[in-house]
Amino acid sequence: MIWRHYNQPMSISAFRLQARRLIPFETDAASPDELTRQLPRGLYTTFSTNHGGTRVMGLSAHLDRLNLLTLASRVDLRRALSQLAASNAPGESRFRVIVSDADGTVYIIVQPFAPPAKEIYERGVHVVSADLVRHDARRKDSGFIAASQPQRAQVGGDVYEVLLTKKGRIYEGMTSNFYAVVSSVPQDLSCACGESQNEFCGTLITARTGILLGVTRRAVLRLARGEGMDIEYRPPRLDENFAEAFLTSSSRGIVPIVKIDGKAVGEGRVGAWTKRLSLAYQAYVEERSEKLVE
Repeated sequence: MIWRHYNQPMSISAFRLQARRLIPFETDAASPDELTRQLPRGLYTTFSTNHGGTRVMGLSAHLDRLNLLTLASRVDLRRALSQLAASNAPGESRFRVIVSDADGTVYIIVQPFAPPAKEIYERGVHVVSADLVRHDARRKDSGFIAASQPQRAQVGGDVYEVLLTKKGRIYEGMTSNFYAVVSSVPQDLSCACGESQNEFCGTLITARTGILLGVTRRAVLRLARGEGMDIEYRPPRLDENFAEAFLTSSSRGIVPIVKIDGKAVGEGRVGAWTKRLSLAYQAYVEERSEKLVE
């Protein structure tokens, strides 16, 4: 199957934020990644809006990644984002914000946001692995986009994402966090758990070191505990027999994985735990998303 990816080509606009003013600049880049490679290296973050362009899930955490020097600069950035999002309303927007290492210049890349196709969540996706990890996992450095270009070029057709691995262990996705479920329950989730949602009935495995700690990841781990799952912090092995697997990112939420390197995960279909966490996350986003401006 050919997947319609969330980052399929769309018109993009680019701006510098200078003295509270948005200064547009011309670009012929076909994607945010292509434009990012053309800009000065720096810290960056990527996210999409919801609620008609007025809110963002985990906005404060996204801005924390940028190490903005003053409160005023953060306020100015939020206002600029709100202004740009309004131009796409009532549709949603996808942003990438980059702060240059050299001089602190703030660059904003924006494009209309179309969420992933419904079939991705209903049928799951195929991912492949690559022997690659981040040099500095705690720093969301735009230089990694250029360094990982050969691996990023693998995404397309029936390949939805590339998993970063080292010595046969899965650390994260190229643009996402990765999770495996190694102990599952029947599809109706009634036998093992009984009536209590707090009773242990599933184990979620995900790396905690050597990865970029995604904004969505924090919420998903909290929700998994609330649903009665145990969390095991370690990089899952590629040769393990996972009952389920999924990835998360700010723009995509929870995406089920049904094949890794051509091998079926579990029964080769979206698992019960993934479905349950997806519903919980949707409700969480609806309730907890932050306003772009107060």
